Amino acid sequence: MVTAIPEISLPPAPPAPRARRPFARRARKWLRSGGLTAVLFAVPIVLAFLYFSWGPIVQGIVLSFQKTNMVAPSEWVGWINFEYVLSDPGLPQAALNTAYFALLALIFGFPVPIFLAVMINELRRYDGLYNALAYLPAVVPPVAAILLWKFFFEPGPDGIFNTILGWVGLGPFPWLNSEAMAMPSIVLYATWAGAGATAIIYIAALNTVRTELYEAAEIDGAGIWSRIWHITIPQLRGVILVMMLLQLIGTFQLFTEPFLFTGGGPNNATQTILLKIYNYAFVYGDYGAATALSVILAAFLAVLSLVYYYATKKWSTSS
Repeated sequence: MVTAIPEISLPPAPPAPRARRPFARRARKWLRSGGLTAVLFAVPIVLAFLYFSWGPIVQGIVLSFQKTNMVAPSEWVGWINFEYVLSDPGLPQAALNTAYFALLALIFGFPVPIFLAVMINELRRYDGLYNALAYLPAVVPPVAAILLWKFFFEPGPDGIFNTILGWVGLGPFPWLNSEAMAMPSIVLYATWAGAGATAIIYIAALNTVRTELYEAAEIDGAGIWSRIWHITIPQLRGVILVMMLLQLIGTFQLFTEPFLFTGGGPNNATQTILLKIYNYAFVYGDYGAATALSVILAAFLAVLSLVYYYATKKWSTSS
């Protein structure tokens, strides 16, 4: 007797993989969705950005390896320009002066806009007027403001600052005529000129802080300084770090103030890196040396920014 073998039902076969859309079809869909139009609009903008932004950078790097006064034909000299500026006996003094200004501006100038922003935010009345008054120094043209402050810094007893200090029995001080006081005097002006614009940025950041944090602190009896230290500063942590980096980069590019106030004097006490670059290019006519020092400064600031970023990364992201 033959036993019939039961029929085994197999599961249905999986569907065949869908064929990939041909490239031509995807291209037609991209064209119909406006991809080509977007590219045509973007290409001129990208080219203009590359030409006006990266073009001078590349040209400056190339120029740093040449000896030229922009009149005679350029001569390729390799690393000679870098060796020349690094062996300049005045470079260490200029670097120290620039670092000294950055240190003074960081210690005395950096907290001022934070203090202004917090005070204006705490007053909560007539804040528009206070914002306008704080920003007013940024509206004044720098050259006009420096010439006005140069008049204030008159070293004689009839100078504005010396007259005011004379009312309380101080002075007169030599201000810009003193090697010891020239750089702090420039820091005083730079703080006045830049504090208002920076304070506006902090005020905008303060508007993003949740008001219930302040309300809860006030209910718990926290005073203004306690609220600032435990709420305001932690909430502004990211903005403070960014503004500190921007200030460091800006202070190492100090030029306008020493150029107009003292011309680098007295006795090179306010000579800075950018002022030395200016002298290389427009006093000595050596544009190769000027661009070489500019490249060195740019490389230093790039390394400083990377070190600063990694040094503050943990603190800026911690809760």
